Amino acid sequence: MANESADISGGPLLRTLSSPTLTLSSSRSSISDASPASDRHRRAVSLRSVAFISAIIGAFGAGSVTVFSLYGHLFQSRLHYTQFQINGIASTMNIAMYLPVPIIGYICDRFGPGLLSLMSAVLVGGGYTLAAVLYQKGVQEAESDAGGGKTTFTPMLVAFVAIGVGTSCLYLSVVTTCAKNFGKGKYRGLMLVAPIAAFGLSGMIISQGASRLLYEVQPDGTKGDVNVFHFFLFLAILIATVGIVGSFTLRIVDEEDLIDEAVEELERSGLLEGSEIFRRRADRGYGTITQSTGQTEEEDGDAAVLNPPKDSEVDMYARLKKAWLLNAETRRFLADPTMWLFALSFWLIIGPGESFINNLGTIIGTLTSPKAYSKPPAAATHVSIFAAVSTVARLVVASLSDLLSPTPENQHIQTGNPHSLPVLRRKLQVSRVVLYAVSGLVFSVGSLVLASGAVQEHASRFWIVSSFIGAGYGAAFSLTPIIITMIWGVENFGTNFGIIAVTPALGSVIWGIIYSAVYQAGASNNSASLQDNAAASDVFCYGKQCYAPTFWAMTVSIWIGTCMILWAWKGRNGWSSRGIVI
Repeated sequence: MANESADISGGPLLRTLSSPTLTLSSSRSSISDASPASDRHRRAVSLRSVAFISAIIGAFGAGSVTVFSLYGHLFQSRLHYTQFQINGIASTMNIAMYLPVPIIGYICDRFGPGLLSLMSAVLVGGGYTLAAVLYQKGVQEAESDAGGGKTTFTPMLVAFVAIGVGTSCLYLSVVTTCAKNFGKGKYRGLMLVAPIAAFGLSGMIISQGASRLLYEVQPDGTKGDVNVFHFFLFLAILIATVGIVGSFTLRIVDEEDLIDEAVEELERSGLLEGSEIFRRRADRGYGTITQSTGQTEEEDGDAAVLNPPKDSEVDMYARLKKAWLLNAETRRFLADPTMWLFALSFWLIIGPGESFINNLGTIIGTLTSPKAYSKPPAAATHVSIFAAVSTVARLVVASLSDLLSPTPENQHIQTGNPHSLPVLRRKLQVSRVVLYAVSGLVFSVGSLVLASGAVQEHASRFWIVSSFIGAGYGAAFSLTPIIITMIWGVENFGTNFGIIAVTPALGSVIWGIIYSAVYQAGASNNSASLQDNAAASDVFCYGKQCYAPTFWAMTVSIWIGTCMILWAWKGRNGWSSRGIVI
């Protein structure tokens, strides 16, 4: 007993216990360890579920930006804006929505999606409130003066800049949340696309709800166009509420583990140097790196227990490691030539789609002569068709991506390993690049039908155009973030996606200017036949000449964009030759 007492007092307690005691102690320790681990797992699942639901609701709110064509033509008829001014507002909003995306993505990756959600509540809520006040003022000016409404144009631009930036904050926060929280698993593509599909579906639901609930009453008691003032106030309240709630519920679960895994993966690949300091500090329990190299593992462990790291030191270390990794991945992303080909492809395809969405209302107005007895279809109907088909296409293409396309072994950046390809092959595989190319071709079918004039004086056929363009646009937009996560990983997704997503801003502006120029030229040609209404001849255009040249050019642009991504895949030093699983 004396010896046992001496042993116990001279060393750690567990090293002097008999074998049965060790077994009992180990069992209890295992049970106590398993219980907290199980609790952490349940808590993580709960947090991911709440974040996912919040992301879907947030995406639904952000999708309200797609219904511009629901009220865009009313800026023309009620406020007497020209087509150039209307496209100026739409293009400015798109620029504000896409141009700051790299900065917004950078903020999201480093400070979390909750901050962006709160920013969206302030920007979008304030923007729509200002737009509602300006619209009401513009209508009053236009009614009192045939040339009125001009004083509202510049502040209206400011309002839609705020709406664009805020929408970008909300959209990127929800997509990034899903990309990082569900980066593992067989159906990660579908989980990533879920908020993107909700974004597209939002246009249909909001446009139909607004046309049925927030409408103007005609003198004969029938339903008229959407009441823009009430509609803007509704959107301001909706998105402000969604943004505030999202600031608490949108979060990345177990982000430190994600960063640690990414560092280890890139260390193994030999792509990261200078990371040894992070690994050694992690092995020591975030303790101080000692100068002596003769310390044993046992001594390190005892020192960590006696001198536990301060929470502030641990947090600072985690932030430094995260920033170091994300900066390294950003540099690698920008140095990849195939990324620029992919960005160019995205610009050439999505740019025409953005222009079509913004000008859908005025395009419908050109299909039927003012002398015709038939009434053109409502813009809300085709906004809904576009949104519904786009949503279905997003979900279908994401499912096909998960089921048929090859998937890399983890959720981090791919380094390329041609020798691993035979192991990953299955009986039937379809590359995500093929799905993307098919999406572009489907898009071009709708553009071709419109450019050919097949729907002129046959407005009932316009659903063909809306459906094909909606399907191609939605599928291409959904595959883009999936491809980014598959090739360049999820830990820096906000920044990477932001860099590529900035390109449609330029495309939207260019195609908006081209469409406006063609439209105004067509309106000038119509002036001779509309001499009984000189004011209308300066603003409105009717006939194939109003849009056909624009959509022929858009079709060519889509085809070139499709070729660009095929070159990034199969061209020199492309993804295929580098062994990238896509």
